[in-house]
Amino acid sequence: MNQNSQLRPFLSVPSDFLTRRQFLARNAMGIGSVALAWLLNEEQLLATPSSIPRTAPSFDLKPKATHLAPRARAMISLFMHGGPSHIDLFDPKPELSKRNGEDYPGEIKFSFIDRATKKLFGSPWKFHKHGQCGTDVSELLPHFAEIVDDVCLIRSMHTDINGHEPSIWYMNTGKSQPGRPALGSWLTYGLGSENQNLPAYVVLTDPGGHPVDGARNWSNGWMPPLFQGTVVRAKEPRIFNLEPPPHLKGALQEQNLAFLAELNRAHLEWHPGEADLEARIASYELAAHMQTAAKEALDLSGESDATKRLYGLDDSVTREYGTRCLIARRLVERGVRFVQLFVNGQIWDNHQSIKKTLADCCRKTDQPTAALVKDLKARGLLDTTVVHWGGEIGRLPVTESHGAEEKAGRDHNGQGFSTWLAGGGIKSGAIYGETDEFGHKAVVNPVSPNDYHATLLHLFGLDHAKLFYHHNGQQQMIADSKPCRVVREILKA
Repeated sequence: MNQNSQLRPFLSVPSDFLTRRQFLARNAMGIGSVALAWLLNEEQLLATPSSIPRTAPSFDLKPKATHLAPRARAMISLFMHGGPSHIDLFDPKPELSKRNGEDYPGEIKFSFIDRATKKLFGSPWKFHKHGQCGTDVSELLPHFAEIVDDVCLIRSMHTDINGHEPSIWYMNTGKSQPGRPALGSWLTYGLGSENQNLPAYVVLTDPGGHPVDGARNWSNGWMPPLFQGTVVRAKEPRIFNLEPPPHLKGALQEQNLAFLAELNRAHLEWHPGEADLEARIASYELAAHMQTAAKEALDLSGESDATKRLYGLDDSVTREYGTRCLIARRLVERGVRFVQLFVNGQIWDNHQSIKKTLADCCRKTDQPTAALVKDLKARGLLDTTVVHWGGEIGRLPVTESHGAEEKAGRDHNGQGFSTWLAGGGIKSGAIYGETDEFGHKAVVNPVSPNDYHATLLHLFGLDHAKLFYHHNGQQQMIADSKPCRVVREILKA
């Protein structure tokens, strides 16, 4: 008799143990049930009425049915914390350059009033048209200029919030408040994963440190922990404790894991409907599967020299970010649903010395970003993989003066900024929306973070108005703070 068989009697439910069903059956006709119902109602713990439509909870990563036919199956989000200056990168403003040094004629909200001026600050960099689409691109982004025919540039994003954290929460979770699930959590909750041996939601952090607001950027919020982003470190070992100790490898580990799984399943039978318990069991099982799959996915030794050069791995400036972009491609190639790359701190927060600091940001990220789009396209993956590039805010058209001209920068601007999308059903070689003549506010076809989320969910076959998670007796959605729409104008026919 093996160890598991000997212990099976101890895994059964004790004879004096009442299941929830038995408890309710015994007490349904007593006065105690009335008191219990009153107390549950007071604490808002009663079950959701059957008249309210809801999505049945399923706390695993198995593939889920969609509301409509999906165009995308994976997404890579290149999140640029700090607020890239759209008027210096993607949104040329001749009137701004023409009136450089004059006072801005309208009202401006400053984040740092002690350093504020109303002096218009024309871009120091030249713009040129590129691609068959003729999109204007700054000279700071020569590699992005090579992929403009594959992207849709949105020039009318807005959060209407100038602060970093509230705008980050808005862009990443659907509301300008902390504690909610990130976009990656919603996608993995609604869709599951195509690979049960790798996490559905992977986060690739910067060796310079976490982004502003840290781990909340990939939080599962009030969803089970199974839907939280799994962090892959920027340095080796990229995942801690991936390898078991030598004395536990092989058959012994397999036997221990099988026994643990049996204990967990029996425990779950005693506590049906425990979401956290279900999610924890699924996390343990995933961790065991990852020992082989994750090691292979993160190993770049099999990539060709040409591919490594494409991503800039031969250049110390681009090597680190290029490595993460290449890992992102390998992950979605293997069925990972959502991969998000972050930069350290707020490198795009160019309050001063923008002529140097903005150029440094572009040198680090431009080549690897363009390489990712080119590589996905060459491998036939771009059609089903959405690539996102953008931050949480833009920059103001006036100078944040620090005295000397070389010290000048730009303050925060949540009223209008640029972002771009490629692949996965997104229209290519297109420009959508406009800011005003100075690049301050979105004035034509404005796109909110909720519009952005609704559109992405649509591409993945999910209806944003039907994807619910029940929390504290309420139906929660990613885009439930304001009216929103699917931006169909940026989708392929």
